[in-house]
Amino acid sequence: MGDQFETVHNAPVVTSVNSSAKVNELALVTKEGEKNFRRRKQRTNTKSTSTLSSPPPVRNMANHLPRHLSSLTPDEALAFAKRNIENAALVGDDPELYAPLFRNVSIFKRSYELMERILKVYIYQEGKRPIFHHPYLRGIYSSEGWFMKLMEENRQFVTKDPEKAHLFYLPYSARQLQKALYVPDSHDLKPLSIILRDYVNMLAAKYPFWNLTHGSNHFLVACHDWGPYILKEHEELQRNTIKALCNADVSEGIFVAGKDVSLPETTIRNPRRPLRNLGGKRASQRPILAFYAGHMHGRVRPVLLKYWKDKDEDMRIYGLLSNRITRVMSYPEHMKSSKYCICPMGYEVNSPRIVEAIYYECVPVIIADNFIPPFNEVLNWSSFSVVVAEKDIPKLKEILLSIPSKNYISMQTNVKMLQKHFHWNAKPVRYDLFHMILHSIWSSRLNQIQVPRSS
Repeated sequence: MGDQFETVHNAPVVTSVNSSAKVNELALVTKEGEKNFRRRKQRTNTKSTSTLSSPPPVRNMANHLPRHLSSLTPDEALAFAKRNIENAALVGDDPELYAPLFRNVSIFKRSYELMERILKVYIYQEGKRPIFHHPYLRGIYSSEGWFMKLMEENRQFVTKDPEKAHLFYLPYSARQLQKALYVPDSHDLKPLSIILRDYVNMLAAKYPFWNLTHGSNHFLVACHDWGPYILKEHEELQRNTIKALCNADVSEGIFVAGKDVSLPETTIRNPRRPLRNLGGKRASQRPILAFYAGHMHGRVRPVLLKYWKDKDEDMRIYGLLSNRITRVMSYPEHMKSSKYCICPMGYEVNSPRIVEAIYYECVPVIIADNFIPPFNEVLNWSSFSVVVAEKDIPKLKEILLSIPSKNYISMQTNVKMLQKHFHWNAKPVRYDLFHMILHSIWSSRLNQIQVPRSS
């Protein structure tokens, strides 16, 4: 299937971190490692077995780290990273990171820096276009395409040697699968699932890497609503693989919080200018309390309109915007002129309005029970958004008005500071959306690693 690729035999990819001495050696390059080394040396009164004659000074860590990391197996390097992140130094003012956005900015910063130093991804070359290796860069499902494009172009994280890989990328597009194989109105997703089942089985037969971990160090990125459902024909693909999904619904039993990754849903109208028309008005220039406009599919939106359409001048809640309204104020202008932008789920839990609200500096109001928001493991969503339970839609205005003005201003400021983490750039820059998605996948992989306790 697709281009032929030389089979790699007898690849020792995974070794048990529980028996790894190298991880403990590498810990010597940190302050904590140096202290542990001295304590162990005093207790045992024996010469260290480390390849280093003595722990290098912390100021030289950057010089020593690459050499020592290169001597480790992939899992040993991940174990080192996990231990180092857990002992991350406190971060002071950082010009690139705005601390109120994060659950723990020190942990995030250290994890991100180690990802930059360590992470290597192997991309399988097999698979025929357009389903594989053919990114779709336009529309509400474009996240998967932009990630694929930027991942396959990347030189920093991609390795051609699978024995050095910490992660293996399955480079398919759920959107392209739907376009190529789905029979309209058939309600039959099985042909799409079979393609993925056969693809994974082919990789497992050709290479040793899937079978070594049963797919747990492999990942996929799928933004289409059907992303979770087209995995069902392959049990290990559904259960073990790290799944970056826009449809991050924990009630379905497919997306697993803490293992899988919530993928932002981004609407890209012009792939050549993905950041066009961003920005918004100051808080004092937003006279509309809340705004929503859109289609009526799903369980939540009809309820939203039932209670709020044409009921209150402060609550601009519509179905599709009519020409009469857009002649006065366009959809983006409504978002830029509103304090809160309502982001109700559609057929599935995610909505492109969440990222649109961030782009237009409007505080998102998420109405989708069972939804895990993007980058929830590192971002503090309560600092820049409001979550309203579906049952509380009748009290929506009351909830929003109960938020003190100073809290709203803080959230709106935070939304502006958050924007760069949701930007697609033609050439990725640090902490942008490509890197944030990759970091979430990296974090999920680290969560799998069992770090041996220090003696």
